[in-house]
Amino acid sequence: MKTRREFVAGAAAGILAGSLASRRVMRGQSANDTVVLALIGAGGRGTQLAGNFAQIPNVQFKYICDVNDQRGGDAIKELTERQGYAPQRIVDMRRAFDDKDVHAVVIATPEHWHALAMIWACQAAKDVYVEKPISLCIWEGQKMVEAARKYKRVVQCGLENRSAPYAVTARDYFQSGKLGRVELIKAYNLLPNDGPYQQPADAPTPAGVDWDRFVGPARKVPFNPGRLRHWANYWDYGGGSLSGDAIHQLDLTRMVLGDPENPKSVYCKGGRFAYDDQREVPDVQAITYDYGNFIMTCESGSFANYTAKFSKEVRYGKTWPFWPQSSCRVEIYGTNQMMYLGRHGAGWQVLESDGKVVAQDKGYFPDKWHQPNFIDCVRSRKEPNSTIEQGHISTGLIHLGNIAYRTGNRWLQFDSKKECFEDERANEYLRLPSRREFQVPDKV
Repeated sequence: MKTRREFVAGAAAGILAGSLASRRVMRGQSANDTVVLALIGAGGRGTQLAGNFAQIPNVQFKYICDVNDQRGGDAIKELTERQGYAPQRIVDMRRAFDDKDVHAVVIATPEHWHALAMIWACQAAKDVYVEKPISLCIWEGQKMVEAARKYKRVVQCGLENRSAPYAVTARDYFQSGKLGRVELIKAYNLLPNDGPYQQPADAPTPAGVDWDRFVGPARKVPFNPGRLRHWANYWDYGGGSLSGDAIHQLDLTRMVLGDPENPKSVYCKGGRFAYDDQREVPDVQAITYDYGNFIMTCESGSFANYTAKFSKEVRYGKTWPFWPQSSCRVEIYGTNQMMYLGRHGAGWQVLESDGKVVAQDKGYFPDKWHQPNFIDCVRSRKEPNSTIEQGHISTGLIHLGNIAYRTGNRWLQFDSKKECFEDERANEYLRLPSRREFQVPDKV
């Protein structure tokens, strides 16, 4: 395990090495010179990632891929200004995978495409940065791990808190034993709501949208503008507020705890309570994960208008959050002390019984380390900070909670080694059906 000093020194060394390297034309260069990327999925996060990667010296984009030609314009404009030529806009990601100039791909599609896109890329000898959550089901994650190791690819998961120095110091403090014996951890993801959702009527596919490719592995349905714009409301494409946000808190917590394996059982109670609308995913879930010697809960939903994510002053500045109304906080309860832990730059504070803060480390939004870490590993072939194995286990917590909910708000026993349930109905959700032409193969 790296210390905070090693984390910071490593990141600084990678950035310095890149800044000293001369910019060369793209064609004919190795990954040790110019790293050539392709962006797969040019929505909000994809565009942000493209901008972040483009700021790293000696990194260029050859392709911007999206099934909707209304997306990607901002990324293409920024990249053109930075690198002196325009990346090519493509619809079929396999064009980028087949191009030998491309060293690595950045996958920021809707969640249902993550696994197949990553596996295709590995099979094409590309390194991969894949956004969270890495998969739509546990079987997909297993295949992603298998593909990364079989093809010896560098795969960085978009769980950026693992590159944060404050996450390392939080882990160090936890391991010091000063908290005492930790028996309860509470992760929160209580977000404001955005009103009721009513699905619009099906419609003809508009010009510039490849609906068949958007649907991809999911079941075939007629074009619907709600599914395209608000895909996170549907089980076909994502895992609700757990996969959209809570994954960060759960993964950061696992890192601080020393990366425990899967829990022994899971219980979930949830539903749609704020609005009786047409979202498929719940607006509140209360999940309990049983690890044997401690319990972790996750309370997630989209109904709490009095809570908020950490502000810019918290993420990028020196301001501490007001923890009780921070929607994304984690509370770690030890027998001696408790720790408040926050993602995306919030940092951590430890309190004793009188409310006195006895230890702390303020953070900064960790993208500044996470994307450079991937590029450094593409060049060095070292393991990145957020490996595919840990991404799979953390994403599995999302799947476990959703499976317990979708099978009737149940308590489920889980075999942590075989990654299956004792309950056959629950096991049906371990591998989801997909269309023949977009199937993750049994043999990757």
